[in-house]
Amino acid sequence: MSDKDPVIAVVGPTAAGKSDLALELALRFGGEIVGCDALQVYRHMDVGTAKVPSAARRGVPHHLVDVREPQEDFSAGDYQRLARKAIREIHLRGNLPVVVGGTGFYLRALLEGLFEGPERSAPLRRRMKGIIARKGPEVLHRALARIDPESAARIGARDAGRIIRAYELYLSSGRTMTWWRAQPKNAFAGVRWLKIGIDLPREQLYARIDRRVERMFTSGLLEEVRALLDRCPPSCQAFQAIGYRQAADVLGGRMELARAIESTQQESRRYAKRQLSWFRADRDILWMDGGEGEGQLADRAAEEVSRFLREG
Repeated sequence: MSDKDPVIAVVGPTAAGKSDLALELALRFGGEIVGCDALQVYRHMDVGTAKVPSAARRGVPHHLVDVREPQEDFSAGDYQRLARKAIREIHLRGNLPVVVGGTGFYLRALLEGLFEGPERSAPLRRRMKGIIARKGPEVLHRALARIDPESAARIGARDAGRIIRAYELYLSSGRTMTWWRAQPKNAFAGVRWLKIGIDLPREQLYARIDRRVERMFTSGLLEEVRALLDRCPPSCQAFQAIGYRQAADVLGGRMELARAIESTQQESRRYAKRQLSWFRADRDILWMDGGEGEGQLADRAAEEVSRFLREG
């Protein structure tokens, strides 16, 4: 028998049904949810991030959800620190941590650790955020490509947060993010993992994504973004997110609603494809067919969790 504490992870692309499955497993096995989503950590971003409403959580505690204001920075290092703390506390309560989300980089940081690079520099970040506000993130992305082409190839040209962190590392230390990533990492010790991935036929997944996006826009996304615009500056990271950017364009008169929905659906499908590519590279993930219905999926996943806990 292992003396390591068990952790379950439910991963997969957007709209695959991860939250529903994780909640069902938590209910069956006395679990608590630990979010693994780069946007659900922010308060006031509910509709566009598909957070499970408090009333639908059925009494299951949710951690790493609503822990920052949208204008505040939140990094993979912050996620690693807070998620590991939450998992240890869940174990101390005698419960089972169920990590759920589609941000693969955060999950990797949680499990494998991160390099110990320089701390964030508020003055540098203010300067870079000012550049992005005036000229867009693509300007800094091109600068990053000149000094660290490998990192620039991994980071999207509009991913302001990661662009800033990569450039900040270089300016603070003289070393590129590529160099830092090759340094020893602080792996999460004392735990063992069962990672369950939800797979769907591509056509079914894309249909789910399209329906979810339509529901977002009809269920209050524009109102949510209007409130965020009153609360946050236009350079806020929230307005770089899929759906939020399009909604802001609608409110600003730069895009028609129908076009915003279509654009959000298209970008969400592309994002799902990237998520699948990331997770499929992890050979430890146990993939399950999510196209048979929630009940069958939950039963099969529960069988695997039971086996995993017994074998521990």
